[in-house]
Amino acid sequence: MVKNEQGVGIVETRSVTFEQPLKLESGEELGPITLAFESYGKLGRAKDNAVLITHALSGDAHAAGYHTPNDRKPGWWNHMIGPGRPFDTDKYFILCSNVIGGCKGSTGPSSVDPKTGKPYNLSFPVVTIADMVKAQKLLVEHFGIERLLSVAGGSMGGQQALEWAVRYPDHILSAIPIATTARLSAQGIAFDEVGRQAIYADSKWQSGNYTLNDKVPAEGLAVARMLAHITYLSEESMHAKFGRRLQEKERYGYDFSTDFKVESYLRYQGESFIRRFDANTYLYITKAIDYFDLERDYGSLEKAFNHVTAKFLVLSFSSDWLFPTSNSKDIVRALKINKKNVTFCEIPSPYGHDAFLIPNEFQERMVSGFLNHVMKTNRQ
Repeated sequence: MVKNEQGVGIVETRSVTFEQPLKLESGEELGPITLAFESYGKLGRAKDNAVLITHALSGDAHAAGYHTPNDRKPGWWNHMIGPGRPFDTDKYFILCSNVIGGCKGSTGPSSVDPKTGKPYNLSFPVVTIADMVKAQKLLVEHFGIERLLSVAGGSMGGQQALEWAVRYPDHILSAIPIATTARLSAQGIAFDEVGRQAIYADSKWQSGNYTLNDKVPAEGLAVARMLAHITYLSEESMHAKFGRRLQEKERYGYDFSTDFKVESYLRYQGESFIRRFDANTYLYITKAIDYFDLERDYGSLEKAFNHVTAKFLVLSFSSDWLFPTSNSKDIVRALKINKKNVTFCEIPSPYGHDAFLIPNEFQERMVSGFLNHVMKTNRQ
């Protein structure tokens, strides 16, 4: 696999609006709906080479490339998408959208409610992973795509890949759920709740009725991000990167200033996050992750996968303690009981849950080989 170092180059985030209201799992309706998206590569004449990339909690539609020549950071999965890369844009048409409930161009709590002319804030209905997938289905249909070659994503993106396979078995040939789970653990829900409580406790949150042009609950959101970021790493990676090293000093300050490098790093993560994310969106998306439970929805995980037709590539990482390998094995076991086509690999990595976002030769080779096989089989 020879990579083109230029990647997909300069890209543009576009959007499409669907006027017909979407019936949500809660029973409420949401509409019109705008979805922000990016696409890379060309859709084949037969429209059989489309791959949908689904993002995690803090992700967005900008999965690859740069928005301007001066951008310092590319899209969040840039090393995976482009000519010669696992999601090879010389072969595949890659599509990635910001989920509904998001804050990067898709309809979410910070969007203007057409009924009031004001931001939805907490009047925005609670959305689920299934609702996000329903909206993505509208986008896929907008491109005239009847069946996706694959749906791939990590973490919350992996939950969306699972939902696609279960909800739309006739519209997806394969799924690549990475570092994910079919139902979040009590520990995972607990971490999400502490993050939400940090936002609630910020006096500037104002019960969700702040505006983006006003004072926002930045401190609460920063703390939520700091806590979450700890869960994305591993003890091994934190020890290697920080240990107990001090931040620009030779001895303890014996006060409440920043003594340790790890403290400085977490504060940086919190401060950078508040510049690109919305606090209310954080509440909605973490709730969607918490609610996702295929076992509850279908009676058991085995029953959930009974009618899937997609081929699966399930990947986990050895040091991921947030969505551990046991979660992936539960998915694989349920698929095997149903005699479905599934390939599984636990990839060695010291980087914890975030490992799927970091260049890894094992992940890249497995995704590349799997997609090649799915396309070749489909075209025979």
